[in-house]
Amino acid sequence: MSSKPQPETYYAGAYWGPRKESAEECARRTAHLLTLLASTDPFLAQWYKPAKSRKDARKHPLMPPDVPTLTELFRRGVNRERGGPVFEDLGFTFWFGNDGTKGDYADLRINGGAYSGVGNYCVLDLPPQGPNADRVLTASVLAHAVRSMALAWEPDWAMAASWDFRDAIAAEERAGAFPGWITYLSRRRGIVPPLPAPVWIETVEDLGTLVVLAPERVTASNPAHVELGRRVFELLDRAGLLQPVIQR
Repeated sequence: MSSKPQPETYYAGAYWGPRKESAEECARRTAHLLTLLASTDPFLAQWYKPAKSRKDARKHPLMPPDVPTLTELFRRGVNRERGGPVFEDLGFTFWFGNDGTKGDYADLRINGGAYSGVGNYCVLDLPPQGPNADRVLTASVLAHAVRSMALAWEPDWAMAASWDFRDAIAAEERAGAFPGWITYLSRRRGIVPPLPAPVWIETVEDLGTLVVLAPERVTASNPAHVELGRRVFELLDRAGLLQPVIQR
């Protein structure tokens, strides 16, 4: 008897190059992000401080977001060797979760303020299945989530896709950007060229462009989705929009 295939696991990530920012500046951006995400879906409206367990975490909510509290949490996440000096140029790391049930919850991982040869990121890990996943893994919700990341962090690029789709599109690891189901590209990178249907394009205020590959859930198991993703990859790469955030 063949086993049932495992559902693809999705995430949204925003990435930007060196940018020196304080713990307080990172906290303000995070507070803005959490406020925007809260309007996306109820699942993304409850977040908690890091704790030994999710049960313990629920005693310490982060919502509504409080900048002084977030600032202190970023300060605790300064990059350093155990017992050694602070590496200020590597920025601040903060990892926390939400109120989902077992296997149906989200995590946010942020590294901000790094400015010496390393990049920064904000990654939202999403559940592969369950009531929350069924509701959140849609083009409209993920587009709102990626747009929220763009508005809060002003990254060079951002995307939402399954890990399997990422591997299918960017199989040859180049440490550069690549298109997902949803892709954001900063205006600093250039102008997005015309793209084939059913892809649609939206502006994100005066910051950049949002590219949505298809209205239905995009998967690596669908050959048509993979073919479309590779075609969009080719067109965006040819336009010079997929450079790495760190130029080597």
